[in-house]
Amino acid sequence: MIKRFHANQARLRRHQRMRRHLEGSQMRPRLNVFRSGQNIYAQIIDDATGRTVVAASSLDEGLRDFKPSIPLQEREGNTLQTVTEKVADVVEMAAEALPTGKGRGAKTEKAVPKQQAKRGQPQKGGKPGSQAKMVLPQAQKGARKTPVEALEGIKHNRKVAVAREVGKLVARRAKEEGITRVVFDRGGYAYHGRVAALAEGAREIGLDF
Repeated sequence: MIKRFHANQARLRRHQRMRRHLEGSQMRPRLNVFRSGQNIYAQIIDDATGRTVVAASSLDEGLRDFKPSIPLQEREGNTLQTVTEKVADVVEMAAEALPTGKGRGAKTEKAVPKQQAKRGQPQKGGKPGSQAKMVLPQAQKGARKTPVEALEGIKHNRKVAVAREVGKLVARRAKEEGITRVVFDRGGYAYHGRVAALAEGAREIGLDF
């Protein structure tokens, strides 16, 4: 029998494992996150009393028709002329990579004679006249991106932008209740995308975690 992988059950197991050492108090309640396919929810919970202090979600009236604003410079960079120039560059590069010979079976280079090919091969035992082995340079890894830098490429996505606004909204409501420090509970989700955007939005308002 084939064993199926259930993503939500795996997330719930991760969440239960995290909750064993993650608990909110009256002085520092827990900021819990839940996301569905279309919406995202955040609530600040006092685990000592089991009470939800404040909550916010993408279904709030002020966020239902929210549209992310794209800066003018980035809008000008995505004009039709820029896209056409990029397509032309790709076509030109593809044309240069194609063989220049005519006909279906045209040869681009002449075959190397067998004797000449044998001479070029490295000889055993490292004798004089053998060619040295070419060592390719190793690929250089770039610097690791911070969570804010990782969100830079998707910050204008509507769901990501709404998640950031939900984080700001729940942080404002928490400040009204006198809450400035919380314990962040990502609910078993990976810290990227909408979950990371919500957390960064709450930090922008001044919520400490």
